[in-house]
Amino acid sequence: MALTLRVAGDRWRAHLRAVADAHPGIVPVVKGNGYGFGKASLARRSAWLGADTVAVGTYVEVADVLQRFDGDVMVMTPWRPPVRGEQIPYDPRVVHTVGRTNDLLAMGEDAPAGTRIVAEGLTSMARHGFDRHALADAAAALGRLRLQGFAVHLPMAGGRLDEAERWAAVLGASKLADRLETPTLYVSHLTDTELSGLGERRPGLTIRPRIGTALWLGDRGALRPTATVLDVHEVERGERVGYRQRAMPVAGHLVIVSGGTTHGIGLEAPTAASSLRQRATSIAKGGLEAAGLALSPYTIGGKQRWFAEPPHMQASMLLLPRSVPPPEVGAEVAVAVRFTTTTFDAVTLS
Repeated sequence: MALTLRVAGDRWRAHLRAVADAHPGIVPVVKGNGYGFGKASLARRSAWLGADTVAVGTYVEVADVLQRFDGDVMVMTPWRPPVRGEQIPYDPRVVHTVGRTNDLLAMGEDAPAGTRIVAEGLTSMARHGFDRHALADAAAALGRLRLQGFAVHLPMAGGRLDEAERWAAVLGASKLADRLETPTLYVSHLTDTELSGLGERRPGLTIRPRIGTALWLGDRGALRPTATVLDVHEVERGERVGYRQRAMPVAGHLVIVSGGTTHGIGLEAPTAASSLRQRATSIAKGGLEAAGLALSPYTIGGKQRWFAEPPHMQASMLLLPRSVPPPEVGAEVAVAVRFTTTTFDAVTLS
């Protein structure tokens, strides 16, 4: 009676192997909820792929991954001075990201000698990192810390290859390059074509792609999220149901399915709509929701069905018109999810 991710094991493993083989030096990203699989599972799978380094999002995620992966663990959130008794894991296998000169100086006082870091450049993402004019100061502030490479986190749109190449040139001309045993650039969000182009432009640079979505979720056909039908009830038009006692707009059936807000069902990030059509769709959906109607991610009878009311914590109530035969209790129905915000009750590999 669960929200389940069913994985076509052979197909998924073949995809993982193909991506890893096509990207020498790959750094699998296992951050957050582990893309729906869980961080522990992806850490073990990264070892199976032969990766020597994985990347996590925050320091909170480090301990769990260190237990399940024998290689290095890179933390992509920049290091900051510890506050309120916070313990930074200065394990020899942890690689820290630093993006400010003041943090480099503070880390030199707080961390053991030889602690490994990557310096991050401030790309057009405008999130974290050193401005290119600050790299000389960064080199002077390294002190006892060991520089392992340089990192750039690029946007998902725009001239990423040109921006990556500019940063590679800045790194090559900076004093930071003198502190590197091997000129190494960790990159996020470059396509295969862009990675090849960067390699051609900078043949003396070791390029290490950090890949998450394209690795774990790149073959969606191998992944099938399903929900269990928990109950089915006949309802009449005007009958009130649920926590909020909403009147049903049509006669039919209430279908109770597994999956609720604790799983991430019904939770939505702000829209990334960029085209007029996408914006119009968002406006239309907003109008329907204002009227008390919200389309669920569950599919029954070949169509997505409406929520009868907002999802509960562990279950959701769907309204099925009388013209559609209801599924049996215990049956499984398809559910469309955003993997990075969904917590499954079970993940099964065939």
